[in-house]
Amino acid sequence: MRSHLAGPAAFICLIAGTAASAAGGEVFDSRKARFRVVTVTSGLTHPWSMVFLPSGEILVTERPGTLRLIRSGVLQDAPVTGLPAISAKQDQGGLLDIALDPDFEKNRRLCISYVAAGEGGRGTEIGCGTFRDDRLEDLQVIFRAFPKNKSGRHFGCRLLFADGYLYATLGDRGKRPQAQDPGTHPGSVLRLFPDGAIPPDNPFAGKSAHQPELYTYGNRNPQGLARHPVTGEIWMHEHGPRGGDELNRIIAGANYGWPVISYGKEYFLPQAVGEGTHKPGMEQPVFYWVPSIAPSGMAFYSGSRFPAWQNSLFIGSLKFQELVRLELDRGQVIAEERLLSREYGRIRDVRQGPEGALYLLTDEADGQLLKIVPAD
Repeated sequence: MRSHLAGPAAFICLIAGTAASAAGGEVFDSRKARFRVVTVTSGLTHPWSMVFLPSGEILVTERPGTLRLIRSGVLQDAPVTGLPAISAKQDQGGLLDIALDPDFEKNRRLCISYVAAGEGGRGTEIGCGTFRDDRLEDLQVIFRAFPKNKSGRHFGCRLLFADGYLYATLGDRGKRPQAQDPGTHPGSVLRLFPDGAIPPDNPFAGKSAHQPELYTYGNRNPQGLARHPVTGEIWMHEHGPRGGDELNRIIAGANYGWPVISYGKEYFLPQAVGEGTHKPGMEQPVFYWVPSIAPSGMAFYSGSRFPAWQNSLFIGSLKFQELVRLELDRGQVIAEERLLSREYGRIRDVRQGPEGALYLLTDEADGQLLKIVPAD
């Protein structure tokens, strides 16, 4: 496997980690920490995302369209009720991300992203409601992607509350030219106010023939979104085709080039996608992967349980079934480490828990919620 820097040369270290059995979870040695992996629960059906409630409970989305509650480490039998109509087929659509309103402890409000059917086909939507008594109440749709189509691919959609805004990622829906058309939503990152209103300083607000929710465009299928705990910058990653998965910083109004420029190739042909890898006016990735790792989920680590991992960026890999750890310095990736290769299956989401552990979701028919804690 090769990983590539878009910028100054740097040392890249690939370490799969060695494992040993131990009570309370398998133990692994990595480059900067010794850790064990504990199974919190299993029995999840293709879980996609999770959030931690102030009460200690965990909510997990399942792509087929159910929201599950884990209480005291036990997966509750009854799913959360009150969800909207979700279009989940044997494709990439269904119930996707979940995020807590920054004032959740006061207003009990949370938002979900999901796929819904409508005129023209299916599309990504964002709905927000009040979570109370294991039920989602008063759900209101605050965003609907335009246009809908009949494709079952590239819906996005990660959510992030940061600095008073709600950010959301949208895939190109398999219709590549839309990513270069700011008059449509697919292939972009959105910035909204938490209630769905459009910030007046969005880069395309007030411009004719532009969707005002857009914050970036030229994106293929971003499924990772995280805020750096020190700099406050928002980072994203996105799937490339056959090669060319990208890690990027979000820049207001930026065009990330898809499908005009790419480091990937066509799926069934040896030719490269687009016109090349560079073009004036289009952003270069901070980092990219060839071959593709199929990234999903992303979290900066800021906890105290793993001091040597402070500010590392953790990314799940669906293709290689591993956890990727990146070290950054001054906005550049200086080292990479591969962990848990093919130990637990496809890693769909990565989150830091409130107590400083790392949590993973495995995208399987019998999916698991895993917890990474220090080996001692």
